[in-house]
Amino acid sequence: MKKVTLFKLFTKDQDEAIRFYVDKLGFELAEDKKLGDYRWVILRLPDNAEFSINLESARSEEEKALVGRQAGRQPLFSLTTDDCMGEYAALKARGVSFDGEPKKMPFGTGVMLQDLYGNKIYMMEEPR
Repeated sequence: MKKVTLFKLFTKDQDEAIRFYVDKLGFELAEDKKLGDYRWVILRLPDNAEFSINLESARSEEEKALVGRQAGRQPLFSLTTDDCMGEYAALKARGVSFDGEPKKMPFGTGVMLQDLYGNKIYMMEEPR
């Protein structure tokens, strides 16, 4: 195996999740297709075709219970940036919720944010 390319994220509503990830976090809608009664929705960060998020409508009670809790209290995934403080200010201005402010750590400057369902995502700037 060489790399992870697709991550599935359960949502209550694919359209509201698309709006959050595209309008607030800056992802791009790469695919949105109807495949019978199934809707295939793929998001990517600009200039990063190696990692995609598949927004999946939670259908079963088990899946619905996982919305916003897929990783428990841990981050679902991490995002890297060249400017953590600048991204933090821009995202906060767009209404993104954070668990505190960015902190400098030995491994870089980072902060935990939450998506629209409460999933935690870690944003980090590596030290230079």
